[in-house]
Amino acid sequence: MTAFSNSFECRRRAAVPAARMAILCAALLAAAAARPYEPPSDSVGVIDGEAIAVNGPMSVEVVHGQAKTVLRSGSDVRVKSGAARIDLVEGGQISICGPAHLSVLKSGSSLTIALDTGTIHAHIERELALTIYTPQIQAQAVAIGDGPQDLLLGFDTTGAMCIQANRGAIRIEQQLTGQSVLIPQASNVLLLNGQLDNLRTSAGHCACDLQAAKATPPPQPEVSELATTEDARNRAPDARPNTQSATVEAPFAKEEPVYQVFLPPLIYDANAKVQPEIDPKMIVLVRRVRVRPTLIFQGRVEGVAVAAVAPAPPPASTPVAGANDPKPAGPVSVSFADRVRNFVRKLWPSGS
Repeated sequence: MTAFSNSFECRRRAAVPAARMAILCAALLAAAAARPYEPPSDSVGVIDGEAIAVNGPMSVEVVHGQAKTVLRSGSDVRVKSGAARIDLVEGGQISICGPAHLSVLKSGSSLTIALDTGTIHAHIERELALTIYTPQIQAQAVAIGDGPQDLLLGFDTTGAMCIQANRGAIRIEQQLTGQSVLIPQASNVLLLNGQLDNLRTSAGHCACDLQAAKATPPPQPEVSELATTEDARNRAPDARPNTQSATVEAPFAKEEPVYQVFLPPLIYDANAKVQPEIDPKMIVLVRRVRVRPTLIFQGRVEGVAVAAVAPAPPPASTPVAGANDPKPAGPVSVSFADRVRNFVRKLWPSGS
């Protein structure tokens, strides 16, 4: 009895460290799951848009349960149409109104944007040094105190540069001559041909509003409830829903061709620096259509009614020719004998 109790006590003591280790691992896993999302140091922000193309360094990461495209230092962004939105890591946002083309470069707390075409509207909340380069002008946002910065810079349809300092100031510098000008807050200027001497007051030349973030509501938990008497009656096997009205009101489905694209499987080689591209010859395009039956028309084809020509009615009564009525002249003869004969007949009409 003593040996049995000693072995049970040893097993119990050995199980205690194992249970503590399991509890510690569970706590570490829970802490890792609850840890907030920390982007890399060279991350610029999350970009969102309908018609955008991103080249260069980027990453697709899950942020708050959703797949997002994260721009990194060196990314090249092209907005084909519409607008795009970049939510900065340090806070604030940048709206891009297309068609636009730009590149982003980040180093520490400094963000540089090389703008080629289009218009951008930047709103910065925290301490972030923003510099915008164009082919001729360098623009740098200047904060007033610790206040936020809000600026707009872009090109209008004529190629002139629009600069708006909504909150804070903007220092612009000509890259060729080194001449610089400080644009104060609440100013709206227009720059022609990159010459700082030709600054004009601009109003309404460029417009690019900040895009509101698309908030996706979290899924609501479903709570089961007891079925009522009416629900139970409707779900009974004998209860048949009235589908006639639904069939009548259903709109006519428009038949259109269905296109399907079949691609070969992607290949990833960890040892290769450049991944092999898909052979276009292996792409198959399938077009599905529904052949309509031959149309057969039944009926009678009637032509245009032709007006018939009615015959002339016969004369009611024909008067009898009298003896004294002149006879119609006969055909004129060209011979001399016929002329003499007609003369004699006129002299003696009874004799012939």
